[in-house]
Amino acid sequence: MNDLFAAARNDGPQVRVGIGGWTYAPWRNNFYPEKLVQRRELEYASRQLRAIEINGTFYGAQKPATYAKWAEETPPGFVFSLKAPRYVTEGKRLADAGKGISGFVHGGLAEMGDRLGPILWQLPPSRPFDADDLGAFLDGLPRELNGQPLRHVLEVRHASFLGEHYVALARAHRVPTVFTDSPDYPSLADITGDFNYARLMRSANAIATGYAPTELDRWTGIARDWAAGKDIASLPHAAAAQAQAAPRDVFVFFIGAAKQRNPAAAMALQARVDGADR
Repeated sequence: MNDLFAAARNDGPQVRVGIGGWTYAPWRNNFYPEKLVQRRELEYASRQLRAIEINGTFYGAQKPATYAKWAEETPPGFVFSLKAPRYVTEGKRLADAGKGISGFVHGGLAEMGDRLGPILWQLPPSRPFDADDLGAFLDGLPRELNGQPLRHVLEVRHASFLGEHYVALARAHRVPTVFTDSPDYPSLADITGDFNYARLMRSANAIATGYAPTELDRWTGIARDWAAGKDIASLPHAAAAQAQAAPRDVFVFFIGAAKQRNPAAAMALQARVDGADR
């Protein structure tokens, strides 16, 4: 068994590090083997990484056969995170999104089986915090699909979410909040659900691994602490940090910025988290 997935299939909390998507032309120069045919890129990428965040679903739901194909091409222990369609999160009112939510969740996601990881609901920068509207939306998120628990995570991009009222609402619904390490969007590391999810957007083209070794070491510590159930008070918070909690799964994705460096960044961080570089 591939050591990468042997570590991911035990019964304890998992730290899964990945990238956004798998089809990107510059990766054919520095990530994918020379002459690898494009139709095998997911097969290859899913054996170097432990998770991939799919961005294509943000622009429109896929056919059930497509979800099934993605699952079939990946190894046991691998999971996808899916960005939910923007027609749901960018609508006039989140409270009225029930039909769109149901159509997406029940439109073929079951075909992914145990490869289905978190569903990411990304709110646009133009949407401010509205407790009643958001509460109705979170109430409407289905919590299981064909008997399999669903995991939802919310990414907020308006500064009005940086307050105790939002944190309390998210905690009441047990929905994690993305920690967005970005110079462009507000970030909060408050623990609001039973897993952690980070999107790192500061990779640099001049660094082969995207992030400097010292930064990768820092994120290794953060990921391990989150997995151990710790709330890291040194990260930006909108409310008071919580006390020690139960161990939890952690998802870390390198997104955007110097995108060509993100696979190397993800593999370097996963190796550190797993102790393979020690």
